[in-house]
Parts: sequence; structure tokens; C-alpha cells
Amino acid sequence: MREISINGPVDEATSLAACIATLLELPLDAVPIVRDEPLPGRSLARWLGGLGMGIVPIADVASFGWAGPFIGWLVADGQRRAVVMYGSPAGFLFDPSGIGDRGTLTGGCMLAALDIALARPPRVEAPVAGGSVDSIWLAPSAGAPARAVSEARALAGRGLDGDRHVAGTGTFPSGPRGSALTLIEAEVCESFEPPLSADVHRRNIVTRGVELNGLVDRELLIGEVRCRGVSKCEPCIVIERYAKRKIMRGLVHRGGLRADILGDGVIRVGDRVRVVD
Repeated sequence: MREISINGPVDEATSLAACIATLLELPLDAVPIVRDEPLPGRSLARWLGGLGMGIVPIADVASFGWAGPFIGWLVADGQRRAVVMYGSPAGFLFDPSGIGDRGTLTGGCMLAALDIALARPPRVEAPVAGGSVDSIWLAPSAGAPARAVSEARALAGRGLDGDRHVAGTGTFPSGPRGSALTLIEAEVCESFEPPLSADVHRRNIVTRGVELNGLVDRELLIGEVRCRGVSKCEPCIVIERYAKRKIMRGLVHRGGLRADILGDGVIRVGDRVRVVD
């Protein structure tokens, strides 16, 4: 996403146009600003339809969240403004009017493809060169301090022995696909100032030298342990609660990988991470 800068006052219609422009990575003047009908309005819906998209209201925005962006309606000082929300649970990602800290979330909507089969993103190419395990982290429960270990036993379908994903004591449920193991790139952690610590990113394995987005929907070996990349590990508001600073925007599409463990074994610091041919 590319955030839009606005010069001058930001009203309801302008804030919505800015959020849509940000989501679609378009200049602000490419998005219609509708003021003569209740928002989001038919005019905007027709314009989006020409792009193969629609705008859909969210029934219960307070409990809504997914691994992607949507638009929230904030009310502050009797005025309504649009903001970009992200993650599950969701947090503010882009606030063109600057009212997020004092506003109340009252509703929301999301952009959706009219034909989802045509809107699927292209598959990222698998990394040619492998990387390595930079560090391994275990935490017994949600919010508990992460502990660095030199090796960990991987349990097929469950997680790393001694970690919350095995015990079922984490923030998110254990058992669904992609819940056994989480990874993040050391290069991403080091791009922040100060760098993201394990008690902030909360991932199990920190890798170096491999692009994790290219491992989605691919079988891989971590040392000799067979795993399968399931999805990107997108950020949510929980990570900012741990960090106590604004970091979610910088982790969009860079939050790492969720993976399944396909076979038992031991993962060690220094092990190679590579795609299975």
C-alpha cells in the first residue's frame, strides 16, 4: 500500500477517497470524491465496478478482522472519517484525517473483487538460494517472555516442543493449518530501529538469507524437518501492543510465514532452509 498525502482539510468524502487510493495504490485525483449522495454511494460503486471490484459493508466492524486491509468509519467531535484498518485483531494502518486516537469505530466496509478467481494474486517465485536458521524462540504461553534455544524438537502437526502452539496456550488457536510454526526474516527485524526483538515479533524461527513469501504453498526443509508454507504471517494490532510503538505498517507483507510441520525431527540454529524440488 502507498499512503496518500492530502493538502488542506479532510472531510468524510476526501478521507474515503484517500483510503481507497491507498488500498489501490492510485493517485488521489484518480478516485472520485462523492459528496452529493450518502457514502459510499452508487457513483463510487459504479467506478469500482469498472475496475472489477465492489465495496461491501461490514456488519460488525468491532469483531471483524482478517489478514488484510479494510476501511473503518471513525467518529470524533461529531464528524465521521474513513481510516484503513488491518489485521486480525485489527488496528489503524492509515488515518488521513488524524483522528484515530480520539475516534470511535462505528462501522466499516471493504473492497472486494467481483470475480475472485480473476483477482487471485500471482504466485511468488520460490527462492533459488536457501537460507539458514538464525535463531529459535519458544514461549510457554501468550505474552510470556520468549526464550532462545539452540535446538527444538519439531512435532508433526503440532509445533515446537515447549512452545505455546503445542500447549494450546497462545493468543491464537492451535491446530488449524499454519498454526504450528511461524518464521520471520532477520533482515526484516533489523530494518526497524530499534530492531524487532523476539518478545515483539513473537515468531518461532528467525531466518537469514531466504525470502519467506516465496515459500507460501511450497514444501520446504528446515534442516531435515519437512514443513509446508501455508500463508504469510501478516501483522495485527497485537504486535503493536508488544512493541509499544507503531510498527504494523512496516510489517505489511513482511511479517513472515505460517507453516505446518509434516514430520518429527530436530531443528537447530544454523540449519539450512530450502525449498524441496
